Order: sequence, then structure tokens, then C-alpha cells
Amino acid sequence: MIGRAAAGTAVFAIVLSACSGSASSPAASGAASESAAASTAACGTVNIADNPWVGYEANVAVVAYVLKNELGCNVVIKNLNEQISWQGFPTGEVDVILENWGHADLAKQYITDQKVAVDVGPTGNEGVIGWFTTKAFADANPDIVTADKNPQVLNKYADQFKTSESGDKGQLLDGDPSYVTNDEALVANLGLNYKVVFSGSEAASNKAIKAAADAGKPILAYYYTPNWFSTQVDLVHVPLPPYTDGCDADPKKVACDYPPYHLNKIASTKFMSSGSPAVTVVKNFTWTNADQDSVAFDIAQNKMTDDQAAKKWLDAHPDAWKAWLQ
Repeated sequence: MIGRAAAGTAVFAIVLSACSGSASSPAASGAASESAAASTAACGTVNIADNPWVGYEANVAVVAYVLKNELGCNVVIKNLNEQISWQGFPTGEVDVILENWGHADLAKQYITDQKVAVDVGPTGNEGVIGWFTTKAFADANPDIVTADKNPQVLNKYADQFKTSESGDKGQLLDGDPSYVTNDEALVANLGLNYKVVFSGSEAASNKAIKAAADAGKPILAYYYTPNWFSTQVDLVHVPLPPYTDGCDADPKKVACDYPPYHLNKIASTKFMSSGSPAVTVVKNFTWTNADQDSVAFDIAQNKMTDDQAAKKWLDAHPDAWKAWLQ
């Protein structure tokens, strides 16, 4: 996910990944083929941002597959972090973000003020961001899950979470620096003897968490769901003081846990008014955390291509994707 503070200003660099529509349609019917042929010109090109976690990639995989094979769209996937993706709305370089984790500041800038983007509704996924440890560690040290009432209890375990990278402090393992994270402010404002160490990517964090779990070693890590990796390790959420509306308004003063995230889609106003049949699919695209995790698992663990993983899910859920076309 995950979503995840932010990367500051950056030059809008786009890495394109070519997407061909050579695979067969989820429903290889004559009607579907005729529909795709008839709508090719009408659909045109759809530029979809692909943010750097596998769950988001799963969203892109299924939506892109339907757009290519059912509507004949030319789908261009652009590998960008969350914050940079929004910069593509006014330039026309991004049409759709398929999984948005909050970003009230960006919503105000691009939706409310500039009016170059719109909220296109929920994905159906419910997101959680927070600090997690292994179930084995939580079972052995049950008071760690009382940090919502007494954050200082975490200092009791700082020595056990030390690594060579955290020095004389406990390590809090974060992922990609572009993810939505309040962790450095939380450590400071809750008076915790910890150092935030960035792994650099979702894959690197997963590797470190799995290694610690397999070896029975303590680890405290920033983590999020939906996440296909939840099938590989048994993790427990370490709660912080409960989120209340506005408690994270000042990023420098935040001392509360992350909010619940009702994940949604964002699209450019130009795309939404284009008349393309792809607009209907983007509007209607919804699925569950379990759906996303299953496709992400096939991509990350079973080493399927995005098209292979998407087709597997779409073949098993024809009623779902046909509803996206209505």
C-alpha cells in the first residue's frame, strides 16, 4: 500500500510500460469481440498511474485487461509514486489513479482548487496503515498491544528491536520513502526511543519481515492492508493512541494512529468528460480486499504476468467485471 509521507516536490518523470492487448478476452464471446471492435476508436488512450506496491498493480492489471480486451482501449501504464501521479492531471499525462490513500492536501489542490481532477468513488477496498509485529512476539509480550493507552510501553522493547542500522535505538522499519507515513513524527511526539529505517520498497520490507518471523526474531514494521503478504506471515497490529478527526492535521505534531482508509479512485476531469466507454469501467470498478490480495499473490508469489493474473481472476468472476461495463 501502501499510500504512504511524502516525497516532497519532484520533477514529473514518467516511466512508461508498454501494454499490448494480445491476450484473449475474459469472456471470449462473439458479442464481446464485436463490442471491442466497435469501441476501439471511441475509447482512445487511457493513461493509468501505477504506484509502487503490488496491491495497486493488481488493480491496474484487471482494469487494464478489461479496457484492452473488452473495449479496445490503448492503455498506457505509468510507473509513478503517489504524489507524482497527481501532477499528471493538469498536464493530461495521467487520466486515472486507481487506489488513493487519503492525500487531503492533494485533493484540495487538484480537485477543489484547480478542478482538474474528481473523486470517482470507492474501490471497495478498506485500507489499514500502522505498526505491526509478529504474532509470536505479541503473544510473548502481550502488553505491546496496549500502546494505544500507554505508548511508552514500546520503549520497554526498544533494545529487542535494535539493528545495526538503528544504532542504540529500536528500529521501526518503514518501506518506500514515498509512502504515506507519519512515523518519524510519531516517534518524536510520543517520546519513543526508536529510529525509522527505510527498507526502500515493499519487497524489501516483506523480505525483512519474513526473515524475522522465520527466525523468531523481534521486528516492528510499518505495514498496511490489503496486502497479499498477509498470507505469508502472521502479524499483529500494534495500536497507537486512537485516531480522531484532525489529529493528524499538522504532520509535525501528529501523535495519533493512522485513520481508516476507504480507498477511492481519482480521475482527471478531462478524462471523465471525454465520452470514452473507459469512464464507465473506472466508475464501476469495485472489488474486495480478498480479490485484490488474490491477484497480487499471483503476481508476486506465483510470478504470473499482470495479464495472466488478471485473466485468471476475471475468468473466475465474470459477473463482477461485466457489471463494470454497464
